[in-house]
Amino acid sequence: MVLGKVKSLTISFDCLNDSNVPVYSSGDTVSGRVCLEVTGEIRVKSLKIYARGHAKVRWTESRNAGSNTAYTQNYTEEVEYFNHKDILIGHERDDDNSEEGLHTIHSGRHEYAFSFELPQTPLATSFEGRHGSVRYWVKAELHRPWFLPVKLKKEFTVFEHIDINTPSLLSPQAGTKEKTLCCWFCTSGPISLSAKIERKGYTPGESIQIFAEIENCSSRVVVPKAAIYQTQAFYAKGKMKEVKQLVANLRGESLSSGKTETWNGKQLKIPPVSPSILDCSIIRVEYSLMVYVDIPGAMDLFLNLPLVIGTIPLHPFGSRTSSVSSQCSMNMNWLGLTLPERPEAPPSYAEVVTEEQRQSSLAPLGACDDFERALPGPLFAYIQEFRFLPPPLYSEIDPNPDQPTDDRPSFPSR
Repeated sequence: MVLGKVKSLTISFDCLNDSNVPVYSSGDTVSGRVCLEVTGEIRVKSLKIYARGHAKVRWTESRNAGSNTAYTQNYTEEVEYFNHKDILIGHERDDDNSEEGLHTIHSGRHEYAFSFELPQTPLATSFEGRHGSVRYWVKAELHRPWFLPVKLKKEFTVFEHIDINTPSLLSPQAGTKEKTLCCWFCTSGPISLSAKIERKGYTPGESIQIFAEIENCSSRVVVPKAAIYQTQAFYAKGKMKEVKQLVANLRGESLSSGKTETWNGKQLKIPPVSPSILDCSIIRVEYSLMVYVDIPGAMDLFLNLPLVIGTIPLHPFGSRTSSVSSQCSMNMNWLGLTLPERPEAPPSYAEVVTEEQRQSSLAPLGACDDFERALPGPLFAYIQEFRFLPPPLYSEIDPNPDQPTDDRPSFPSR
């Protein structure tokens, strides 16, 4: 008898979205099918699936141990999030080639369903970095006697959702810095930078509105710029390896000496990037918006405003709140809100209390006889005298300014 051959072994997922891409989150059920197509009849010991998710980092560094000795130090670390195994056909043991307990599979296409649940605990978002990665996959293994196993691995994506509609991510981010240029014994005027963004949390595809004011009092021509940076941090054996990458940037107009430039919501779009990873112990992915002034021949003046790239976009209510805050931001003075020059006077006593109410309030306090008897005479008379008098008229000039007395020391004016 001529044994059949395995034509194909494939894995497919029951996707949860319309884009036909397998994307899951912690607590979701991952389901799918292992498809086996054979030509002729084959005998199988087992068909198994393995599902695993882990974060792993690895990098090397060269070390000098002496004048003529060098070695390489490896740094590796791994965190496992889950490890699942299921037998679709056959039994556990695959290490023997006996003919016992074999399953016969006839020619054609066969499908075997699988299902498992991701842990309820937070999972790190799938990520591929310079020195590490976070990966999730399902692997199928077909074992037959006297043949090498047929193996296939297929990855799926996990998103640990970050909702930017939280108060901490909706709060504005702002800062101010100043720099004075010096050249030997000559000192030029300062370069000042103030910048603000509406919130800390954004999602890919959104545009960050930047409100900034740049004042150049130096003798050089400077250029205001802005950029989004991604910082990847990898941890292993007590060491850290950091990689910083430019994500997006923009350039303002050149600013000559004595000039000022204002950005009233200059937009910088966030390209498709990985969400922030904040809960993994060995891999951390963070973002920041750098608003800076490019100064030729000197260190740049820069402000770093932290960002969090999330997965759940701004709700409509949040959008309205954001637009209102944006409008306020454009009208805001960098040194503070402007107040009216002259405050409005409060209403007069007659506008609040009518004559009828005042007369009725002068009626005897029948319910307070006991209180009257309990108070000393002069004290109660003092209360009665001032109880129904109107308050003094409002005046913008203090009729009784503080005057220094003998028992209170006076300080000389500066």
